[in-house]
Amino acid sequence: MTEKLLDKEVLMNYVNGEWIEANETTDVINPATGESIIKVPLSSQEDVDQAVKAAKAAQKEWALVPAPMRAEVLFEVGRIMKEKKEHLSKLLTMENGKVLEEARGEVQEGIDMAYYMAGEGRRLFGQTTNAELKDKFAMSVRAPIGVVGLITPWNFPIAIATWKSFPAIVAGNAVVWKPATETPLMANELMKIFIEAGLPKGVLNVVFGSGGTVGDALVNHKDIRVISFTGSNDTGRRIAAKCGEQLKKVSLEMGGKNAVTVMDDADLELAAEGIVWSAFGTSGQRCTACSRVIVHEAVKEDLEQLILKKIKELKIGNGLHDDVKVGPIINKAGLEKIKSYIKIGKDEGAKLIAGGNELTGDEYAAGLYFEPTVFTDATIDMRISQEEIFGPVVSLIPVRSFEEAIEVNNSVEYGLSSSIFTRDVNKVFKAQRDLDTGIVYVNAGTTGAEIHLPFGGTKGTGNGHRDSGVQALDVFTEWKAVYVDYSGKLQRAQIDVE
Repeated sequence: MTEKLLDKEVLMNYVNGEWIEANETTDVINPATGESIIKVPLSSQEDVDQAVKAAKAAQKEWALVPAPMRAEVLFEVGRIMKEKKEHLSKLLTMENGKVLEEARGEVQEGIDMAYYMAGEGRRLFGQTTNAELKDKFAMSVRAPIGVVGLITPWNFPIAIATWKSFPAIVAGNAVVWKPATETPLMANELMKIFIEAGLPKGVLNVVFGSGGTVGDALVNHKDIRVISFTGSNDTGRRIAAKCGEQLKKVSLEMGGKNAVTVMDDADLELAAEGIVWSAFGTSGQRCTACSRVIVHEAVKEDLEQLILKKIKELKIGNGLHDDVKVGPIINKAGLEKIKSYIKIGKDEGAKLIAGGNELTGDEYAAGLYFEPTVFTDATIDMRISQEEIFGPVVSLIPVRSFEEAIEVNNSVEYGLSSSIFTRDVNKVFKAQRDLDTGIVYVNAGTTGAEIHLPFGGTKGTGNGHRDSGVQALDVFTEWKAVYVDYSGKLQRAQIDVE
């Protein structure tokens, strides 16, 4: 499979229209098989400096290209991605491990984003308003910021990259992008697609490497005026602090401890289906994954049995096999973290009713696999109820009322996604008002965001900005107020109004 999909053995950075070899590389490991599939550069600060210099020079010319013409490049990117969808999906599964069905969905998300953001090339709306003085015109317009630094994660290596790069580029910025070292193939493929689509050199530059070297160099570079980051809370907080010192704009999308609430009037079969998909899709390695189920005590046992039944139907294995529904864990560190939380949950007194084990031997021997895991009788104060595990582990927390369910949902430091299953329309509207998350689902799981709506959360999940939707443009543009006085005389605002 590797020979058919890959045409090289070592990836290269792409800077100022040229592929550049790195002095140092590391292996990219397929988590399903343990095999090295390609080598990726470990770049230096000097590599970042070179990329920023190229981006800064290119951005001046790119900003002068009319936005509808900038958008034509994105339309072409979307067309090429659509043409190469199956190839991209298989590569994504190889490097990330998610099942092929999910990989196809992720690539489609990138295609959708290309067409959506290309449409913004004919919008990028500002506002016109009335001036307070005679013979004077007032308006606001969006202006590009300059050079943008993007730091993207391994769990959605092409979707999240498109959420960030497409609005940045259509708005007239130039980009230096650091992908995750675990999943560089999608970055390499997307860069090749941009080249084929006709993006001028220097507008998008890819620099592979570690967060400690390449990421820090981006964050601290004086010529990068905005950082967009998706990743862990600890790293995001450090980035925010560094950007704050430099008065640099920063957009953060970080963790989640997302809950599905199941009320006593819910369709339990539908709820169980939504929980299993949200908790164990992508092996639970999603910021929107369901890791808590807040269930009314009257239906708790029935819901447990339905969840256990559906878990038994999940085949675990290499995501390239069509019958597999749960793939591997991305790396050894992620696997060890999950294992540590199983012990924590047991020690805290939660009841383990499914899973809890690493899968080894036979078909699992070379990869990194963990069973879909369910705890029940968890309480609000347990660490497994509060902390992000980032794996196929879900905890059931029983409650006595709708009001208690809302309180439990909002008790964590995160605020990304939430869900409620109920037939009561009054509870639906109260829930969408009172659930303290950036995304709320009704009678669906905690995953499935669409690209034309804002993506992001409250509290510890982020810092108020959003990926995706038209709101993403706010990250990559500045507002400029413009006043045109055609009175032929000096008019002083707030003074000459009478």
